[in-house]
Amino acid sequence: MSIDPGFIWTAFVQLLSALPTTLIITVVSVFFGFLIGASVALIRLYRVPFIHYFATAYVTFVRGTPMLMHLLLIYFGLPMIIDSIAVAFGWSFRSVSIPMIGFAFLSFSITAGAYLSEVVRSGIVSINRGQMEAAYSIGMTTTQALRRIILPQALAVSLPNLSNTLIGMLHGSTLAFTVSVVEINAKAQIVATTNWKFFEAYIAAALLFWGITFLIERATGLLEKRINLYNRGGVS
Repeated sequence: MSIDPGFIWTAFVQLLSALPTTLIITVVSVFFGFLIGASVALIRLYRVPFIHYFATAYVTFVRGTPMLMHLLLIYFGLPMIIDSIAVAFGWSFRSVSIPMIGFAFLSFSITAGAYLSEVVRSGIVSINRGQMEAAYSIGMTTTQALRRIILPQALAVSLPNLSNTLIGMLHGSTLAFTVSVVEINAKAQIVATTNWKFFEAYIAAALLFWGITFLIERATGLLEKRINLYNRGGVS
């Protein structure tokens, strides 16, 4: 067997058409995952009565089970729930109307939320408790202190872990092909079937993922440098 370098480039160009889908899945899942994660982290930190038990169970379950399992549970379970409710209330809406990428959005957001909750929680815990007490001393409420003082610092501290989660969700987006979403991995399979050059197609996919990951790492590094500059009292 010989490698066809020319087909690697051909495959790479064709894979670019699936890049927007991969990026959309990644960005949407991380965005909503962050909202979920921040909420869960605050619920657990402040031990909101009764709810914090569910928050802890959610984090424990999701972090203790594979990402693919979350996708399959949503893909097979959600339609059953939606259709049952629709029949009970006489609605015309059915689960078949939901686009396949919607299942990926929901599943990956739930997965990202569990991991990001621990990232946010650890970031908040790392901030000196005295800063919260100082905020109280000047009349700030807990919400104001969190929004203006604690969370910005926690996010700065958590930036490397947030970057790792973003990269992890980027790579995890390849699982979306199991529910017929054509992202980079699925597109590589489609391209390869034209002449059975799977090795070359996957090399092209790997190069594309590596390039995106490299850009994320570089952007994170630049942002960290900027944050550290302000922390030292410098100016940009």
